[in-house]
Amino acid sequence: MRDFFVNVTRYPRYLITFGLGVINSVAEPLARRRSNPVTAVALIGALISGFLSVSFVLRAMVSSAPQL
Repeated sequence: MRDFFVNVTRYPRYLITFGLGVINSVAEPLARRRSNPVTAVALIGALISGFLSVSFVLRAMVSSAPQL
């Protein structure tokens, strides 16, 4: 039973490591391209629109009645 709990405690560390690796592999190429002003503005716009999209989808999923 002790081995089971030792294995279970490894999963959060794996999830954190995997998530940080994905974020690093996405952010590193974008950080290299930020020196071009046009690309920087496009990246900022993409981030803002992504956050807005996620917030609208979550708000629609959580609301109890559709708003017209």
